Amino acid sequence: MYSVNNLSVQFGGESLFDHISFIINEKDRIGLVGKNGAGKSTLMKIITRLIQPGEGNVIIPAGTAIGYLPQEMVPDSKTTVFGETMMAFSGILELKEQIAGLENELKIRTDFSSSGYQELVRSLSELYERFNFLEGQTIHINVEKVLTGLGFTREDFHRPLKEFSSGWQMRVEIAKILLRQPELILLDEPTNHLDIESIQWLEGVLISYKGAVVLVSHDRAFLDNITKRTIEISMGRIFDYKANYSGYISLREERLESQVATFNNQQRQIRQIERFVERFRYKATKARQVQSRIRMLEKIDEVELDSFDESSIHFRFPPAPHSGKIIIETKDLTKKYPQKQVFSNLNFTIVRKEKIAFVGKNGEGKTTLSKILAGKLDYTGVLKFGHNVVTGYYAQDQSEFTNPDKTVFQTIDDIATGDIRPRIRTLLGGFLFSGDSIDKKVKILSGGEKSRLSLARLLLIPSNLLILDEPTNHLDMQSKDILKDALLQYDGTLIIASHDRDFLQGLTNKVFEFRNGTIREHQGDIYDFLETRNMENLSQLENNVVTAKDNSKTEQLSLNKINREKKKILDRDTRRLKTQVLKCEEVIGKLESEIRQREAILSDPGIHHDQLNKGDLFTGYGDMKARLEQELKLWETLHTRLDEMIGQGAG
Repeated sequence: MYSVNNLSVQFGGESLFDHISFIINEKDRIGLVGKNGAGKSTLMKIITRLIQPGEGNVIIPAGTAIGYLPQEMVPDSKTTVFGETMMAFSGILELKEQIAGLENELKIRTDFSSSGYQELVRSLSELYERFNFLEGQTIHINVEKVLTGLGFTREDFHRPLKEFSSGWQMRVEIAKILLRQPELILLDEPTNHLDIESIQWLEGVLISYKGAVVLVSHDRAFLDNITKRTIEISMGRIFDYKANYSGYISLREERLESQVATFNNQQRQIRQIERFVERFRYKATKARQVQSRIRMLEKIDEVELDSFDESSIHFRFPPAPHSGKIIIETKDLTKKYPQKQVFSNLNFTIVRKEKIAFVGKNGEGKTTLSKILAGKLDYTGVLKFGHNVVTGYYAQDQSEFTNPDKTVFQTIDDIATGDIRPRIRTLLGGFLFSGDSIDKKVKILSGGEKSRLSLARLLLIPSNLLILDEPTNHLDMQSKDILKDALLQYDGTLIIASHDRDFLQGLTNKVFEFRNGTIREHQGDIYDFLETRNMENLSQLENNVVTAKDNSKTEQLSLNKINREKKKILDRDTRRLKTQVLKCEEVIGKLESEIRQREAILSDPGIHHDQLNKGDLFTGYGDMKARLEQELKLWETLHTRLDEMIGQGAG
């Protein structure tokens, strides 16, 4: 058991934590959630004693090993992928060296009957026993298993680690943590560095892990599949729920509704008592009752409503300029580097208003193709863009496209043109940059702030082809939901590379799977694709079971269990879509009511000409009609997807 006691932390005079306390049990699976900047990463650093709190402490039992993956780090390994991963077993490797040293010494000794020789034999025997106890003979097998699960190939094992991107180097850090098997694992945004297949592999490992696991993640599906407890950090306080992320959302809403009802009832009671006291304060015959009620008021323990940080980004993509039907055509599109061919002879066509997800293992070419389509990389073969195609591009690595020494305001001001220039501050305000924050330099922004700034840049030039490479990395849950809603309403063509299954669900209608240097097209959204891939994998498993049916160690796969899990996921996503449809219908109903009222005013023959000449009535009426049209499009998109999911057997 690990105890966080009465922690308080202040930065720049503002309180990040205010006397928070909680306990981590030995086999807990905890999701640590909250908005960007709430203090999740700071709390992890305090638990690992990388920083000290202003007040309070963290009690960790003596001898407890903690594995911590930070959100960002600068690896400086000078060895290979396999060699760096083997550092997880530094104690066993030292033991192995000691054994080799004693064996070499015994080889040259000839005094077999001496006490010194016998002492060497005893020491070597003890080292062998300890080596076998620590399962030292299996460490190479374990390293291979974990590296393969995280997406490395055998050819990668002996390449220098520094040849890999920072994301792949972070995978090696994850591998080292898992191989050390600490009693407590703290992972800060681990899915930022993984593809979908590796995420699913890591889920399986963490679900069955023998110790405690605390996760910071903005991947809803990842949290739902692993965690059984959620701790929310909001405005310096914590709220602890015994549920995964989706369960926490439901419980939080129920708690807030109950709290508001209790608060309103109490306020009603207080007003009644105060009215009685005010009315009869000066009547001698009522003096006793008045004093009794005054004492009653003094004893009331007033209910306080929990306060939450409700600030959020708000924006919509500008209408897409009209384009031709064909957006992109390729023929034998190829990209190779001196040391590697990424893909070759790609042939595909993208038509107007298609919504396409790029998926596949890291290193298969998703980012490379995104950069080629955005005009950021050269290539061989043919790449044709259709009539009047205007591209907007969001890069996975924002440092390539932003100057770290410029301020937030300068970053937008440098590329803003025309009517947007006077409205830069308003635009930045929509992405939570206001006051002094617009003068921050890019290099000191958090990951979430950099992501918001990059999204703001996308709005400066209306585009009809959006290419987004991992746009949800570092965004909190609320910002991701708002981005998804904006993309659902976007009326252009969308290409999005992402490993976030929950974010992609319902957003795209086609999947480009990158595998072995080529692309396979799949109709449907991400869960349709995953179902297809699971069936392919299942067929392979069934073949293996037939050829190795006498092997007692062969694991039997339960189809009923798989189907139940799929049904559970489908039902959860269906409920979420139904909620979105209902909210959309409420907005449509309000807009239609407001439009009818405005039409009644405009059709009134008694309306004064001065009022009509102001134009406010017409402008407001036009805005309402345009918004109603957007909401109807969103409703149609959501409802179509809901019908598809119900057709798949959702409840």
